[in-house]
Formats: sequence, structure tokens, C-alpha cells
Amino acid sequence: MTGNIIFIIITFVSFFGIASIFRLCSVPTWKAFIPVYNFYQLSIILKKPWWWSLIMLIPGVNLIMWGVYGFNTARALNKVKLSEILIASLLPPAFFILLILDKNLRFVGLEKYSPEPSKFIKEWIDPIVFATIAASIIRTFSIEAFTIPTSSLEKTLMVGDFLFVNKLAYGPRIPQTVIAFPFSHHTLIGTNSIPAYVDWVSLPYMRIPVGGEVERNEIVVFNYPDGDTVIQNMQDISYYQALRLMAMLIKNEDNQANKNLMEEAYYAKMAWDYVHNPNNINPLNEQPFGKIVARPVDKREHYVKRCVAIAGDTLEIKDGMIYINSKEQTTPEHAQFKYYVTTKGTLFGERMETNGRIVLSNFKLLDDMDIYVSEGDLVQTKYDTCIYLLTMPKQVVEKVKQLEGVIQIKRKIDSKGQRDITVFPHHERFTWNNDNFGPLIIPKKGMTIKMDSAHFILYKKILDTYDDFGKTHQVVMKNGQVYYDGKTIDTYTFQQDYYWMMGDNRHNSADSRSWGFVPFDHIVGEPFFVWFSMKYAENNPVSGKSILGSLFKNSKDGKFRWERFLCYVGHDGLVSLKIPILSLIFGIWAYNKWKKKKTSKRK
Repeated sequence: MTGNIIFIIITFVSFFGIASIFRLCSVPTWKAFIPVYNFYQLSIILKKPWWWSLIMLIPGVNLIMWGVYGFNTARALNKVKLSEILIASLLPPAFFILLILDKNLRFVGLEKYSPEPSKFIKEWIDPIVFATIAASIIRTFSIEAFTIPTSSLEKTLMVGDFLFVNKLAYGPRIPQTVIAFPFSHHTLIGTNSIPAYVDWVSLPYMRIPVGGEVERNEIVVFNYPDGDTVIQNMQDISYYQALRLMAMLIKNEDNQANKNLMEEAYYAKMAWDYVHNPNNINPLNEQPFGKIVARPVDKREHYVKRCVAIAGDTLEIKDGMIYINSKEQTTPEHAQFKYYVTTKGTLFGERMETNGRIVLSNFKLLDDMDIYVSEGDLVQTKYDTCIYLLTMPKQVVEKVKQLEGVIQIKRKIDSKGQRDITVFPHHERFTWNNDNFGPLIIPKKGMTIKMDSAHFILYKKILDTYDDFGKTHQVVMKNGQVYYDGKTIDTYTFQQDYYWMMGDNRHNSADSRSWGFVPFDHIVGEPFFVWFSMKYAENNPVSGKSILGSLFKNSKDGKFRWERFLCYVGHDGLVSLKIPILSLIFGIWAYNKWKKKKTSKRK
């Protein structure tokens, strides 16, 4: 809040510098103090396109445009020293403020500027700046490139899919962090600790109301809710999950030492103190924890999952099947589950470690079945038989059944009442797991619930972190009573809609079952087009290894998944658009060639 006030004051003071220019050009100085309109008037004075001023309405991009105005204004005032140009371009507020103190200010206009701008500026700087502005506007409000990083939606969207996300699907959000490095997300490219933004200037949550609503079974891109806090040296696991694991390790140590076990809150406090000491060693990766950082909503990691329940629904999972409002839902065609596969001998290979991961050694067979080597394990060996735990869709299960040496295949299902400590809401009162979960009501805007002890456990994170659009509150329970910022409450009315997101890879997906609800203000858009897809060697060590060697191989034997190129993303999978897109490209080429030939004949 303090940063916003300082930024507003600096901006307002810079308008006095614009007023100084208006005074020289016989423009009423009051026009300099009307935001955006002042830049419209400045465009006219500089004889630049009027629509430049419209870019000043776009948070983030307007800072780049401000530099463009500063650069051109400096030239129009004949301030051509390198120091003056750099201040005007990189620190435009400071440049306009300095104009207030300039007693020798003269406006000569760009047409009288001497010497003319260098060829380097004309041919390189100007195109790069405006290409950056155009690309930033497109990336912020309409379409953004995205890569599938994990197997959560395998085999619907696969690791190595390169796609475009439609941000107009649910209405594009206005950037909340308005000062950020172009084309970076939360950290500068090539680093894992240097922020690509500053959060001391921010805007409240706003969304342009042009899209539709999130519907069941849609695949959605959103900001990772648990990513509000991050351990910089361990960003591949949730900060909150790390705290829970540390609490469990500390409790296990006390148990092994035959100490009297304390309450859960005690171990939670011990874990918090340990993790928040940057010099303490993280037992999960044997590195110091390092700095703990907070991230605003629009700078949290991008996740992509399937929305299985919308606001107002009652969700329940029974033996791996999803029920919405007591009605069983259809399982996605390419959904994957884990299966126990009993074989004669080591059909899928031995258990081995490579690059810190446990994999199975029969790379060739796993690759032929399109089973990732890291998503299989040898769980039991007895006499001449082995039991493997493999992650597969039903189509692959049928193929594995036909393999010589396969005795039995049985789907893995966690029993009802068997508590999984990694599953939401991470409380001993709720003995839920990935296959048997709920029932759970998904909050809807305007819905009122009674704040009893059960609802406090289930919805506490919503009340203290999510529901007030970035504003945090202190929510605690004492003596059976819920306190909200120190005041007792008996009921609570939700301020926004929430959703339940799950991966199609049901046993290998960090989704809402791990961290809970996704607020509407975290929703980014909908993936709509896969333009390229390839395998990675760590998942497909045989076919995913060679690039040049795969150019003339099919999708099964080579690195490139040719059938996934140029495809529309539907609810049930990909729809190929290769023929219409290639036909369009060929048509444009043929038309241009015909037009060129016709022009040549005329000459």
C-alpha cells in the first residue's frame, strides 16, 4: 500500500513537467493533470499517433510506453546528451520531474531535431520497442505460449506439448504487478531467485468481463494457489507440503527416541522454525532451505488441470470414481490410473536409480507401451514372479494384458478411511485419500456457511488467504469459536467462486486433492491449440533421445509426436487441424505467387 502511494505521488508530480511542455506549446496546463488525456495531448504536440495514449491504459505495458514518450520528448526539447536520453527512456517519471526545474526549457519539435536519429535507432531500437509492446499486450490479454511441464494430464495433454492459452476464455485479468520485466513470469530467465517484478506497486484484482464461465470437465490454466509462498531452493514442492513433511519427520524422531509425543500444533511450530532458518539443511534435497519468498497471485506458477467441480457443487470420490451432486461422472477417455501388474520374471526390468529418480530398466518395452520409465516401480519380487506398479490409461492396460508373461493386472485403489497425510485438508479429523474423498461442498459466491469446527478446517485457507482478493486475514479457532481478525463469527459468506481441479493422471497429479480450492481470481485461461509436441529422454529414453534421427521416424519410434502437431484442444482430447491450416498456408502461397506473376505481366 505504501509503495502504491509513493508511485502515485511520483506520477502526479511528473505531470507538472508535462505542464511545463504544454505551457511552451500554448496548450492549457490543466490538461496535463488528466491521466491518459495528457499523453493524448503530448502525442499531438510530438506529432505522433494519437493511439499511443491508449497504451497508457494498459498496466505494465504503459511503463514501456512511458519511456517511449520520454525518449521522443527529450529529442523534441533538444536534450540529446546520452545521460538525458537514458533518463528519459529508462526513468521517464524522473525525467519529467526534472523538467520542472529547467529554467532554459525550449521546445524545438521533432522535425527540427538535429542531427536526425541514427540508423541504429530507426532500424533496431524503434522496431524492438514496439514489437515488445505489441507482444506484451497480446501475451497479457489474449494468447500466451505455454509448455506442459508435468504428466498431470497425461495422456490428454502430455509432457512436451507446446500450446497456446486463450486468456479471453474467462476474461483477461488486468496485471496486478505493474512493474515487471517483459516476457518473464516470476523470476528472470536463467535464474531461480532473482524476481522479474517488483511488488511495492500493485493494482487490485480486476478482470475484463468478456469471457464465459468455467464449466465442468474443461481443461483450465490457473495460478497455483499453494504458490503464494515459495522455498527458493526447493520450488518443485509446495511450501506448505514441506512444512507438513518436516513436522512428520520431527514427530517420527521423537517417536523413535521413545519421547512423549506432543500435539500436532507443537510439531507444526517446530517445522516452521526449522524451515524458516535459511541455513538449515533440507532433508529432501540436502541443500540449505534458503530464502522464503511470497508471490502475488499473477506471479504464481501456472498449472493446467481439468475442472471436475464448479462453484456450488458437492464433490465426492468413491473408489477412484468422481461423483458430483451424487451423480457419477464419466471418466475422461485418456485418464490414467496405477495398476499392479504381476509377471513371470522381471518382464519390465529391475528397479534402478538414474539422475536421482527411481526407474525400471526395461526401457525398450516401456517405450513400446508408451509408459514413462519414471512412472513405474517394482514393488515385490517372490520366487519367479514380480509385481510392478505401472501408471497406464485403459488402452495401454489392454495391450499389457496381451504381453507374454503377464499373469494378472489389478487397479490400485486406496481404501476408504485410509488417511493420506498429503491429501487435503491435511487434518486427522478427515481420513481422506486420493481414491476416497469427501463429500465436500465447493464454495460459490454469495453462499453462506455455518462456521463450525469442521468448516473451519475445510475453509480456513479461503477465509485467511484467498477470499478477499489478495488481502490476508487472521482466522483462528479458540474454545470452539471462530475469530476473524479478532471478531467472533458464526457464519461466513463467500466473496468469489471456487473450483476443484484434478489431473487425468489420477494417481500421479499434484492437484486440488493436495492443496484444495482454486479461486476464480487465480483462473488464467483455457488451452486451445497444440502447435508442437515432443518426447523427453528422461521419460522415453529410447524414442525420445535423438532429434535429427527422429525427423523421418513415426511418432512411436521417434522423438516427435507428429499426430499432435497443429491440433485444437477439446474437452475429450485433441482434434487435428493440420489439413485446414496447411491448406490455408498453401493457398496464401499460391495466391501471392499468382499475384506476383500477374504484376510481372502487366509491367
